[in-house]
Amino acid sequence: MEISAVTHILVVADPAASKDFWAGLLGGRLYREYGSSVVIDFHGSWLLLVSGGEPTPDKPDVTFAGPGDPGRVSHAMTLRVAGCQAAYDELTARGARFLTPPYDWGGEVRCFLRDPDGHLVELSEAR
Repeated sequence: MEISAVTHILVVADPAASKDFWAGLLGGRLYREYGSSVVIDFHGSWLLLVSGGEPTPDKPDVTFAGPGDPGRVSHAMTLRVAGCQAAYDELTARGARFLTPPYDWGGEVRCFLRDPDGHLVELSEAR
C-alpha cells in the first residue's frame, strides 16, 4: 500500500470561524468548501473541517462530535516553528489567545493555543 496524502479531520461547530482560525490566523490556504465542510491546504497536509454528524452506512456505530471538554485532549496538532517566541508574538498580535507564553524546556520551546472548538494546537521550536 502506498499512501499519497494525509488528511486530518476536525469536527467543528462553526466551519466559518474554524476556517478563519486555520486559514486566516495560522496561514493555511483555502482549497475548497462544500456543504458544511471546509478543506484547507495546511502547510503540506490536508485539514478537513466538518460539522458533526450521525452514523452513516460505512461507519454505522460512529457519531462525529467536537471536543466535549477542552480540559481533556484526545487529539492535538504540533506546528514546528523556527522561533516560538516570534510566532507567539505574531499570532498574539493577530488575536490568538494562548494558554501561556512560550515555555523553555531546554531542548524545546513550546506554547499552546486552541481553535474555536477547543482543539489543542502546539507551537514548538526545537533547540
